[in-house]
Amino acid sequence: MTAVVVPDDRRAPSVRPTARLACKRGCAPMSIRSFSKMHGLGNDFIVLNALQQPFDWPRARISALADRHSGIGFDQLLIIEPAPDAAHDYAYRIYNADGSEVEHCGNGARCFGKYLRDHSLHPLDRPLRVAVKRGSITIAYVGAGEDGSEQYRVDMGEPDFTPFTAAQTERLYQPVSAAGHELQMGIVSMGNPHTVCVVEDVASAPVAEVGSALQQHPLFPAAVNAGFMQIRDRAHIRLRVYERGAGETQACGTGACAAVAVGIARGLLDETVTVELPRGTLIINWAGAGKPLYMTGPAATVYHGELAA
Repeated sequence: MTAVVVPDDRRAPSVRPTARLACKRGCAPMSIRSFSKMHGLGNDFIVLNALQQPFDWPRARISALADRHSGIGFDQLLIIEPAPDAAHDYAYRIYNADGSEVEHCGNGARCFGKYLRDHSLHPLDRPLRVAVKRGSITIAYVGAGEDGSEQYRVDMGEPDFTPFTAAQTERLYQPVSAAGHELQMGIVSMGNPHTVCVVEDVASAPVAEVGSALQQHPLFPAAVNAGFMQIRDRAHIRLRVYERGAGETQACGTGACAAVAVGIARGLLDETVTVELPRGTLIINWAGAGKPLYMTGPAATVYHGELAA
């Protein structure tokens, strides 16, 4: 199959005019073919509008299109669907590059908001209430950043430190053995599972080695997103994240939220923290227990395309 690519006029860098996508013999046709390629700090997505027709891509199709050599290439696939009830404006589903459906994606949420804004599907003066797999989030456009990028603020809800399984404890930090490393990890949910490990130097942290090993760890039967946090001062951290189903990504929004939540809960960080990720920064704000956590950062459109049959 072939993807016809239309660059977004608001984006300066050039993109390839055509991308050829492999289609194995016998693959079923797809009802949705139009897509937008977007990213939040290099964490990249394709976004599909399923408001008028149901999303019906099989898992194998998703993973084939996620391939960066023979497909479009992306970390996650984001689906826009009709709201399930009157309390929400839309629904939001997320699939990893391996085709597995997941609960949440913070960088994707900002791109979700930008897509609706760009396509005039939601008024700019009203926050967007979105149903996700587990609960709800609120997305608001907050203007342009210092670099001219569009900035979106997401109410991510309150961090949940309840243990995922009976094998875990109520302690905020607990010992975990993985890939020959003995680590102290904070465990928290931001709607999806995260571990957070404080390291002296994030550049030399064994992200791929430990992150991969944790995906089969008995403490995490549904796998886990693994964050490695270097604390520079009480208002500034550096972070790398190994995401389940995708590997290490250029940025992870929920990972940034999880790291700051653990740091604040341990008394290591202040209420507002700048999170430095491989491709840029996010601002995370959390006033503590009983309060929602907020994430602010950019979202960008790369190009629009259409998959041929």
